[in-house]
Amino acid sequence: LPPSLLRTPHHRRRPTSPTMAAAAAPAAGALQVAIKSMTKTPDALFQSIFIGIGLFWVLLKVADSDRSSQDTEAPPEGVRSLQLRFLVVFWLLRMSDWLQGPYFYEVYASKIIGGSQVSLDLVSKLFLIGFGTTGILGPSVGRFVDSRGRKAGTLAFAVLYTIGALSVKSSLLPVLVLGRLAGGIGTSLLFSAPESWLVGEHSKGGYDGKWLSQTFGWAYAGDSFVAIAAGQLAGLAAASRGPGGPFEISVAFLVTGALISLFKWRENVAPSKTKEGPTIGEAVQVMLADKKIMLVGAINALFEGAMYIFVLQWPPSLIAVVNGQVPFGKVFSCFMAACLVGSTVFGAMAKRGVQTEVTTCAMLTSAAVSMGVATCAGSSLAAVLGAFFVFEACVGMYFPSIGTIRSKHLPDSHRSVIVNLFGVPLNLIVVTVFLSIKRLGVSGALACSTAALSLAAVASVFLLIAVNA
Repeated sequence: LPPSLLRTPHHRRRPTSPTMAAAAAPAAGALQVAIKSMTKTPDALFQSIFIGIGLFWVLLKVADSDRSSQDTEAPPEGVRSLQLRFLVVFWLLRMSDWLQGPYFYEVYASKIIGGSQVSLDLVSKLFLIGFGTTGILGPSVGRFVDSRGRKAGTLAFAVLYTIGALSVKSSLLPVLVLGRLAGGIGTSLLFSAPESWLVGEHSKGGYDGKWLSQTFGWAYAGDSFVAIAAGQLAGLAAASRGPGGPFEISVAFLVTGALISLFKWRENVAPSKTKEGPTIGEAVQVMLADKKIMLVGAINALFEGAMYIFVLQWPPSLIAVVNGQVPFGKVFSCFMAACLVGSTVFGAMAKRGVQTEVTTCAMLTSAAVSMGVATCAGSSLAAVLGAFFVFEACVGMYFPSIGTIRSKHLPDSHRSVIVNLFGVPLNLIVVTVFLSIKRLGVSGALACSTAALSLAAVASVFLLIAVNA
């Protein structure tokens, strides 16, 4: 049609009602005032974002329950019992880990050794001691878990993490180093022993794999709530007991989790042809013989390497773009809320029968794009925040996804050893970037994270092709 027929003649235009205009003006003004009040300070901004993400999660849960309420199948009694025993212990142990994280820097920086305050360089070295221990001893720890028992590995984690937590009460450098060594070994146990125990028990029961996906989804959705609660509890403990307070109360959660696993878990070990159990060499041969295991390992190492780089770089990234004091506690709560959204999306996809490899491929692509945006648009507050929250949602999807994928493709005979072997390249990535941080800067480190995520996305495509071949 000609433009003359598309335009409404002036004499036909409906005049604006003075009453409508008068009513709209106060509403618009009130909205502007509300937006300004919610964003006038960084504290108010992140509090509003946290509420917004929380409301979005509620809408997701409501939509998911409405669409699937009639199709939901109750798990068998044995699965419910297994889920309860695993989840309670898992969340207690994760609470102990989350409690120690927020005040890691402050608890060591507050020490006076040799008459002088501990420097940032020494704190960094203490961090690397723990991280390096995880990478170097991880495979041996995994062999111990598979051969001596996954329950024993979980109990050993509680003991070692308790030693690490109590070590911060001292100002003696050897004691602090011992604590970091114990914490490093404990981290290897935390990320292998409970998961291997769950998969082993699930296999013994002969249950359908969908219940394992459900359990992982619940575990990491609940972990987001645990992390949010840990951040608040750590703040209260630090306010009353100093930076060592969160470490002190983490011991209570470690002891409780250890006692429940001691009395409610039965021991299971990896099936092996020898009394000594699976060896590291055998695990390497199993990995090299199966392309899918190698691809799972690449995804594991590359994503988690990128994640740990992000953990070290998001504070300076926000300091650079936020006008004012960054409320790190509220930012952390926003990140955990975004993780909750991601784990909820994973649960909804699993419930609808979407192949986990497909979900993982989409998640890794989204993570690479979001980190690329944060790298290239580092001076824009909106772009950085949006990218970081999308990435954290991907983190929430990643952990139940990788848990499910590992349960499908890793043999139970070498599960813990292989999981810890994945940690070797992971630690090399993080330590290399960390040691080069002065030369790389924040944007360079985020670029390394983007590259790692992109490679992980490529590996996920190859895994998807291999699985469906």
